[in-house]
Amino acid sequence: MAYFANVNKINFEGKGSDNPFAFKRYNPEEVVLGKTMEEHLRFAVAYWHTFTGAGADPFGAGTAVRAWDSLDPLDKAKARVEANFEFLDKLGVPYYCFHDRDIAPEGDTLQETNKNLDVIVDLLQQNMKTSGKKLLWNTANMFTNPRFVHGAGTSSNADAYAYAAAQVKKGLEVGKELGAENYVFWGGREGYETLLNTDMALELDNLARLYNMALDYAREIGFDAQFLIEPKPKEPSKHQYDFDAATTIAFLQKYGLEKQFKLNLEANHATLAGHTFEHELRVASINNMLGSLDANQGDLLLGWDTDEFPTDLYGTTLTMYEVLRAGGIGRGGINFDAKVRRGSFDIDDLFLAHIAGIDSFAWGLKAAAKIIESKFFDNIIDQRYRTFSEGIGADIVAGKATLKSLEQYALQNNPIKNESGRQERIKLMLNEVIFSV
Repeated sequence: MAYFANVNKINFEGKGSDNPFAFKRYNPEEVVLGKTMEEHLRFAVAYWHTFTGAGADPFGAGTAVRAWDSLDPLDKAKARVEANFEFLDKLGVPYYCFHDRDIAPEGDTLQETNKNLDVIVDLLQQNMKTSGKKLLWNTANMFTNPRFVHGAGTSSNADAYAYAAAQVKKGLEVGKELGAENYVFWGGREGYETLLNTDMALELDNLARLYNMALDYAREIGFDAQFLIEPKPKEPSKHQYDFDAATTIAFLQKYGLEKQFKLNLEANHATLAGHTFEHELRVASINNMLGSLDANQGDLLLGWDTDEFPTDLYGTTLTMYEVLRAGGIGRGGINFDAKVRRGSFDIDDLFLAHIAGIDSFAWGLKAAAKIIESKFFDNIIDQRYRTFSEGIGADIVAGKATLKSLEQYALQNNPIKNESGRQERIKLMLNEVIFSV
């Protein structure tokens, strides 16, 4: 059955095209800084928003009606597999991502749930072989079911913790079977509502124990995926332990896990943490922790995780600037963890939204490459910090300076002459670059 019969293969037609079902900026074969766009961007479709999302929001039920909605749970899951690969093929995207509960329904027991999962994983594997599509990452949904009301790896209930561990074990086996290039942990319930009933030390210790068990089992079964943690400050917990990049890195360093994990960073999560996305990317990259991206954007006028498709060219340019400066995203990718708006309920809107996001990132890639090639920002930074490359500044950087030597220097009472940061000029130049590519 064709689920997207009204849509043909999405091709690159260039800036002059008026075809809404065509790429204007994304040419997968175009070479930018020595690699094709497809190699730089490694796009992925999020199974949950695209095939299980119905357009619900915190105040209303879903608005989207899909061809598979009337089927029983397991047949619905099978239909979504078919829809996923038809969608990937027509969109020309090489990867997809999923939570375990996105692809297969839960049963009355863990045994029944795993049996359902096995049926769908076998179907996914067959389709991957025939289509050439790949799994960027998979993960375990340990936040929706009421058993995780108090968390999973940080639960106050050892039975819930054991169930979570079993779910992770199965997730690692599924990842290995499907050749996942990454495995993600997102702690949707790994946090607290009040410290008055929380043993934070025990919860964090237990979370680290779960991560270590996962690493041990991955090695045991020969699953060599890159392990990722996805930070988020709140929602659904009031305070989540993986608050932002810096907090997550500190956690990994405390428990000696910084060599085994990198970060899967999401733009809308950065907004909720009070950061820009480029801030989170820079923090991760300078700590060698940049692993993969969840591409979306939030609405600054709304207070929750709106997961909009990324169309802000300023944002995509600065994102790709950070990625290129970091040397790329390696085994990671750019997963569209984004959903169409509640009012965009037609099946064709799924394509239009992804086209908008893909073209926006392609635009950002070309603009970022132009910035890097021009060395415009590099020259500004070199000039701004030049006092640390000579004299007393060079001594500071080399570790030769002491408080006494710096005091002696300061006592010379030489005038301190600061220079303008010229932020407005820099942003004007950024605008000129973005709209010239």
